[in-house]
Amino acid sequence: MLFGHNSNVKAGDTTYHVQTEDRGTTNALIDTTVYFHGRVLHRRTNNYFDLLPLNPDTEQALKLRLGEQHRTVVEEIRTGALHLSIPHDEMGSSAAGAPDVKSTPGVLALELINAKTWLTGKRALLRVVVRNQSNQAVEGAKIRARVDGAAEILEYSGETGPLGYAQFEFDMPRLAGAEPALVIEAWHGNARGHLRFQLRTKPRVPSAS
Repeated sequence: MLFGHNSNVKAGDTTYHVQTEDRGTTNALIDTTVYFHGRVLHRRTNNYFDLLPLNPDTEQALKLRLGEQHRTVVEEIRTGALHLSIPHDEMGSSAAGAPDVKSTPGVLALELINAKTWLTGKRALLRVVVRNQSNQAVEGAKIRARVDGAAEILEYSGETGPLGYAQFEFDMPRLAGAEPALVIEAWHGNARGHLRFQLRTKPRVPSAS
């Protein structure tokens, strides 16, 4: 199972985006990346070979380790312990306060290829394609999925390949909210896109009074 965290962190007048992902058991890496306006400013990677093969206990240990790495980077940014160099062109455009065509957010189109069959029992399998405004496949787009209204807040992350395609699977969490929904988000540079699928909850059996 893949885990991930995403946070917007403000340090002074600057806001950074911090993303931490489990790269899967094939790579066995926990990867934390710090972005500013879509540019990578810092990357921190640690392996978890010592936790393989994963079982319920080591999965929990991996989840805790990933969360700790994410929190450490976030705290280092807030306290200034992690020095981040912002590119001069980004600093200039921010200081001028003028519109910058290059930084204008674009729109990504997401398609869940298996929209009718993505859920089998309690197992979710997401096959997603990401395209830009010219209908071209986008390679290297970051994707994350979550279930709003779930009893436990979890995020699952992936990245598109050369054909703009990404696939990841996970066990569906227990639904607890009134209007649960599957939310899939993607971003590549300044371009963003998302899908939202409303989920049906099973009606509760009335209790005897």
